[in-house]
Amino acid sequence: MWGILGRRAVDGGLSASSLRRMRSGLVSARSYAAGSKEMTVRDALNSAIDEEMSADPKVFVMGEEVGQYQGAYKITKGLLEKYGPERVYDTPITEAGFTGIGVGAAYAGLKPVVEFMTFNFSMQAIDHIINSAAKSNYMSAGQINVPIVFRGPNGAAAGVGAQHSQCYAAWYASVPGLKVLAPYSAEDARGLLKAAIRDPDPVVFLENELLYGESFPISEEALDSSFCLPIGKAKIEREGKDVTITTFSKMVGFALKAAEKLAEEGISAEVINLRSIRPLDRATINASVRKTSRLVTVEEGFPQHGVCAEICASVVEESFSYLDAPVERIAGADVPMPYAANLERLALPQVEDIIRAAKRACFRSK
Repeated sequence: MWGILGRRAVDGGLSASSLRRMRSGLVSARSYAAGSKEMTVRDALNSAIDEEMSADPKVFVMGEEVGQYQGAYKITKGLLEKYGPERVYDTPITEAGFTGIGVGAAYAGLKPVVEFMTFNFSMQAIDHIINSAAKSNYMSAGQINVPIVFRGPNGAAAGVGAQHSQCYAAWYASVPGLKVLAPYSAEDARGLLKAAIRDPDPVVFLENELLYGESFPISEEALDSSFCLPIGKAKIEREGKDVTITTFSKMVGFALKAAEKLAEEGISAEVINLRSIRPLDRATINASVRKTSRLVTVEEGFPQHGVCAEICASVVEESFSYLDAPVERIAGADVPMPYAANLERLALPQVEDIIRAAKRACFRSK
């Protein structure tokens, strides 16, 4: 199991019950990586939405098949029965239409959670997301907040072709006014989605279809209804001293597997789960690179103008003198996603690619 290999922060001797009474932002500053219970990413997302709807009557869900069908991936299971059709809206198949309605509702003070069956379909609504949601706070001199979440599966699944396999992290992360989050584990999904729903600004929440059914350890603290992870803060999933590996979403699991294999060969890899693509936790990334002196960046998206490219630029600008080797960038192939399974695998980063890049950075390649 890929799981979480992180560490639990020590918090000045405060008891868990005391921490739960503190503000959620302070609670979430700790890292709850180990837990006796397990939860799937699907259940983590479902419970986060459920709890936020229960806590705030302004929160509602809308999208295709989110109600009677309980969501294409069952993320909204049980919500229609619990909250009724006034807060769980089944929409027609018209992303431009229901996204515009959602943005308008956010203008009016409600807190919509808009589900795209896949983020590839968000292209139909991109004008509302960028020109209406992202820019309104700035263009109104801070008078208009747009508390809306756009969520759904992003990136490659399996055998769904070029039109349904694209990663939109770099697309939306390039837009001022948007916050872009990409969870990996159940703790990520639960804590980050709660933060997104509570945030006063528009948040693009990029999930991964292949992670929905994955189970991860989760602590009692993370199961508390007040739990919330800070936006803009990365998580060190595994500490290391020889090379830094940065990545997000499904690729975190690949990076952790690569780190295990590298350890067998005497290479200590530090794995950083970005969690937040915009804002990007440049401080954590650069601090790690200054410790290890090497960087491998990993993403599923296209290489040109990608998240990896931005991280490489940040490290070169802020930590160039600490580097002992050229930065390594592992990304998807610069082609539309092939449909054939064998070609699809070649078009996406694999564990072996990360291992080879880390070895090159450590001058251990043959």
